[in-house]
Amino acid sequence: MDKLSNLKYAQGSKKKRKRVGRGEGSGHGGTATRGMNGQLSRSGAKKKAWFEGGQMPLQRRVPKFGFTNLFRTEYQVINLNTLQRLADDKKIKADVLKAEDLKNLGLISTTKKPIKVLGKGELKAIINIEADACSSSAKEKIESAGGTIKILE
Repeated sequence: MDKLSNLKYAQGSKKKRKRVGRGEGSGHGGTATRGMNGQLSRSGAKKKAWFEGGQMPLQRRVPKFGFTNLFRTEYQVINLNTLQRLADDKKIKADVLKAEDLKNLGLISTTKKPIKVLGKGELKAIINIEADACSSSAKEKIESAGGTIKILE
């Protein structure tokens, strides 16, 4: 049985690094495995990762379609089943859940983006929450459970 004190790498999992440019006796001297001439034989040579040797690049070959709305509002969503799980674990301490509280609970990543509450799952706990938007089903479920939702302007 292996112990932490005598662990070894699996057979063939570690390869010896090719030490190039260390003289002719190493077998990798002279041109240091770069070949004789050409772009990549020079020092400081680099090509972009998507360069295809002059062939028409993939990003120019494939057809373009679609549309990106620059004015789209991207919400951070919170579902009711997540809020219910936190209520069951007694992690909700505040009277009114605000953006800072949701961030501290790990439900959202930043307080700068708007928050939307969605109605997935059941809600039995009484929760008061402030959000930028709310689905109609979420609002209905929160209010039927006895809580309130305040939509921020």
